[in-house]
Amino acid sequence: MEQIDRAKQFFGEAKQELKKVTWPTRPQVVQSTWVVLLVTIVLAIFLGLTDLLISKFIGFILK
Repeated sequence: MEQIDRAKQFFGEAKQELKKVTWPTRPQVVQSTWVVLLVTIVLAIFLGLTDLLISKFIGFILK
């Protein structure tokens, strides 16, 4: 029974803490999502080009 009481206490405290959280607004979430997608795309392009250049350079050296 002690474990059940501890679990109830844990979830009660978690609920109290979640009430203190300042949740972002929908426009903030949408804006943050676009920023993450843009950064991901830019990094993917950068890494792809870097990989391509390095592989071409290594291929040139090995020939």
